[in-house]
Amino acid sequence: MMRKLNTKIKTLALMMLAVTFTAGIASAQQKPVTGYAPVNGIKVYYEVHGEGKPIILLHGAFYSIDMNWAELIPDLSKTRKVIAIEMQGHGHTPYSDRKLDIRTLAKDVEGVMDYLKIDTADVAGFSMGGYVAYQFAVQSPKRVRKLVIISSTYKSTGWLPVVNGGFKDFKPDFFDNTPIKTAYDAVAPDKTKWRQFIKQMIDFAAVPFDVGDSNIAKITAPVLIISGDNDGLDKVELAKTYQLLGGGVSADLAPMPKSHLAIVPSQGHVSLMMQTKTILGYLDGFLG
Repeated sequence: MMRKLNTKIKTLALMMLAVTFTAGIASAQQKPVTGYAPVNGIKVYYEVHGEGKPIILLHGAFYSIDMNWAELIPDLSKTRKVIAIEMQGHGHTPYSDRKLDIRTLAKDVEGVMDYLKIDTADVAGFSMGGYVAYQFAVQSPKRVRKLVIISSTYKSTGWLPVVNGGFKDFKPDFFDNTPIKTAYDAVAPDKTKWRQFIKQMIDFAAVPFDVGDSNIAKITAPVLIISGDNDGLDKVELAKTYQLLGGGVSADLAPMPKSHLAIVPSQGHVSLMMQTKTILGYLDGFLG
């Protein structure tokens, strides 16, 4: 069992290394306005790139802004005001003993918008950021113009069982000596909180969540779902999600739905986020 877990970590580390390497190249091209927004008892780090209609970017678990979005931000910020947030304990945002919960994290997003005086925005979330984006659209529907969900779901059962069980036997020390730790040390305001942060994230991953079918069906903002064909999402559940959002019709016999679904072939969870041109193409068509 230990050998199998170590193999999982090494695989994750290699994938994260590739993401980190490409992120370092792209981030050098950006000189964002940065700051901390005091919200809900913590200080949330943010970056603002470019000018135009605002889009908020929410990263995946263990990621920083650079690791998740650095390849996309340069193009997005040519025509948009890109507001990237680092959630509790991630990247530059300090670790907090506050319990991790998608409702609280969604409230943090609204707090950052208030702090930056942003009334409405498009919102894009990857993986864990997608959970938060769905919850934010439900909690604060008037603040969302359009929603982009990348390789994510609104409920635990939206993942395949192997994904839900993936963190079952993980321990904080498994993440030592990985690119995730290197990235954390590069920007974390208090590097001594590493183990507490990892334990908090493992505990967070172990708790089932569900935004609710009825709540998803009430989302009025157009939603773009982007998924890799082998990214760990249960595609039957994904199809049901798209139906809740008004999709899955015959567009030759009825109007085209305002929400879109894109399945990218030959892509896993991490590799999907590295398909920069593909994702930008979908974003340009949908957000425009």
